[in-house]
Amino acid sequence: MIFIDVKNRLFARSRWRLASWYGAILSIILSICALGVYEAVDHAHRITIDQELESVAGTLHDSLLSVLKQPGELEPAVQELLPNTCLVETDCYQSDRFQSLRLGVIGQDKYYLRLFNLSQDLIAVAGIQPKLTQVFSQQQWETLTNTENTRYRQISFLLHTQQGQNWGYIQVGRSLQDVDRYIANVRWILLLGVPLVVLLVIAASWWLSGLAIRPIYQAYRQMQQFTADAAHELRTPLAAIQATAQSNLMLPTLSEKQAKDTLKTILRQNKRLTYLVADLLTLCRIDQDTSRNTSNQKPEKIALTNLIIEVEAELAALAMAAEIELTSQIKVSQPIIVLGDRQQLYRLMINLVTNAIQYTPTGGNVILTLAEEERNAVICVQDTGIGIAKTEQKRVFDRFYRVDQARSRSKGGAGLGLAIARAIAVAHYGRLELQSEIGKGSIFILKLPLSH
Repeated sequence: MIFIDVKNRLFARSRWRLASWYGAILSIILSICALGVYEAVDHAHRITIDQELESVAGTLHDSLLSVLKQPGELEPAVQELLPNTCLVETDCYQSDRFQSLRLGVIGQDKYYLRLFNLSQDLIAVAGIQPKLTQVFSQQQWETLTNTENTRYRQISFLLHTQQGQNWGYIQVGRSLQDVDRYIANVRWILLLGVPLVVLLVIAASWWLSGLAIRPIYQAYRQMQQFTADAAHELRTPLAAIQATAQSNLMLPTLSEKQAKDTLKTILRQNKRLTYLVADLLTLCRIDQDTSRNTSNQKPEKIALTNLIIEVEAELAALAMAAEIELTSQIKVSQPIIVLGDRQQLYRLMINLVTNAIQYTPTGGNVILTLAEEERNAVICVQDTGIGIAKTEQKRVFDRFYRVDQARSRSKGGAGLGLAIARAIAVAHYGRLELQSEIGKGSIFILKLPLSH
């Protein structure tokens, strides 16, 4: 129990590590993506604002260019063109807010216009009146902040008269309050959303790490079970050999008959050990070839008709001794050819037919059938035996599993025959299926791809 608990803690620790690494990496990627999204949104709005200001300033410049005559002087036509323009010397300049600047498509209350003469003195304003410094700057683009921490973006450039003389300077600005509010909302959404998503990522990481480590854990448990079953199967004949030898050593004298009986027992158990080791080595070799997708032998063309005839002839004596009728039915008119290892396929068929004979009562039938279906060779081994319950059918291909423990042990089987058969089928890119019903017998169906 302590050993099992240590192993469980080991897998739990491995799961935590896997989840932590998975969650940390995804969180870093998510944070970088969130930062990238924030920067992209902020940059897109900055570019849009600059383009918008350039468009507004260009429209005003082109409109004023046709009415300005003398440098530094506002013509009456400017008042007609921009009716909301306010001269600095007038009382309207002292008001808290001007009316909206309106010129063509410009009709929002977030723009302001400021006109400077060549001496950089403020002459007139229009639009909103932000509380900004009135000192003119030679910089074309500026971002300013008022006393209320409201930011403004403005553009400045030379204004010309009709004759091409320098008239003065024009500044067109825009409030960034709506943009900053939007960017702030995006920032808060990311600041609050990213941790929430990170928590979801951590939860998903724990779940995904469980899914990832589950096959490893199951393989480990199967390996443990396989090792325990193999040790148990090996211990049984070894214990029988040891008990036989010890009991004979305790006798004062040993007759010739007793010696022969002892040797027969040792030989029988040794043969059982040999078969078990051979089966284990077969499974190990098949597993290695399947995992590496390689084989020690090149695939050869195998005529299944001949293979079935050989299996029937090989096991005819066994069926006769068990008083069971063994027959074959070839339901194809032309040879059925598959690619693979002939010795392994022969072993597969021997295992299936031997298993059918062992679990069929006296007077029953075992039938081998060969047919073709959808470019697959289909081999059926049907018996009239005891059948297998549905709850047991999923486990009959497990290693060391026996449906009837007592009957299997009396026959000398180790519970590896069907496991070897399925492993060989998988190694040949085929599949082995079972149809069975209690009291009516079983049908093992082997499907192998035909050779092209």
